[in-house]
Amino acid sequence: MSTMKIKKGDTVKVIAGKDAGAEGKVLSVDVKNHKVLVEGINMITKHAKPSQANPNGGIAQKEAPIDISNVMLVFNGKATRVGFKMDGDKKVRFAKATGEVIDKK
Repeated sequence: MSTMKIKKGDTVKVIAGKDAGAEGKVLSVDVKNHKVLVEGINMITKHAKPSQANPNGGIAQKEAPIDISNVMLVFNGKATRVGFKMDGDKKVRFAKATGEVIDKK
């Protein structure tokens, strides 16, 4: 299995779909289905039946997953493609637009 280019906590820009141009923070990554959950992006309406946890039920807004191919990593305020290279004995992500290493630890 290949390494994902987008990770939890990254800031991404939506490049396709109804939210194109919007930016948000990645809340989770679904590696198996190639989907990401982005804060405030692809909002859907969920109708909840009354339950013990939520006695009133009602209508709730929540994020739905978006395909990973429709988002682009934002690094230093600029959307960029992501590549991998070896930094010593460690595999790191780098921004193709600038060549800078993204994963500095």
